[in-house]
Amino acid sequence: MAGKNSPAADAGFVDVELTRPMEIDGAQVKKLRMREPTVGDQLASEEFKGGEAAKEIAMLANLCEVSPDDIKRLTLKDYKRLQGAFLGFIA
Repeated sequence: MAGKNSPAADAGFVDVELTRPMEIDGAQVKKLRMREPTVGDQLASEEFKGGEAAKEIAMLANLCEVSPDDIKRLTLKDYKRLQGAFLGFIA
């Protein structure tokens, strides 16, 4: 996983390695690419329905260009990796 000040983060994206592949849209995926969040993403997240956890899932799904249901199927370990990648952009 790339973190804060990594070359990938500086390029505007981070590839997050998954502990095991998962199927997304019929393909086996070993990593998720998260793009750097924008102010627009932050504003859009405020309009998501639900509690803070649901808003975070929707934000991460948007940044990785997958569905919120795909994010919900991640293991907790992989979800924490996504959270860490997100924090690397804003820290």
